[in-house]
Amino acid sequence: MFSFFSAKAKKYQDVPADAFYDLSRQPNTVILDVRSSGEFSSGKIRGARNLDITSPGFYNQVANLPKDKTYLVYCRSGNRSGKACDVMAGLGFDKLKNLSGGIARWPFETV
Repeated sequence: MFSFFSAKAKKYQDVPADAFYDLSRQPNTVILDVRSSGEFSSGKIRGARNLDITSPGFYNQVANLPKDKTYLVYCRSGNRSGKACDVMAGLGFDKLKNLSGGIARWPFETV
């Protein structure tokens, strides 16, 4: 029976800032900032690559990324990065971590 109240299972993991930070120091890890370029230039997590989820080329940019890496994805609050993780999961990525609360909850250095 179909239920309107059933939730779709997430294919990514929400992680707190300390775990996200620890993962960022591991090999084969890519940090993706999915905010706008203006937000990105105002302060980012060290080593992050900017792929604006609202840009028309986002889907194609993500589709061309290697699938064997672990992707640490963040935005300002965690909403856009969750959507980006959904898109990436739909493209076959399976090592996806979303920064819980986004960069707004990041207690570490930004550059």
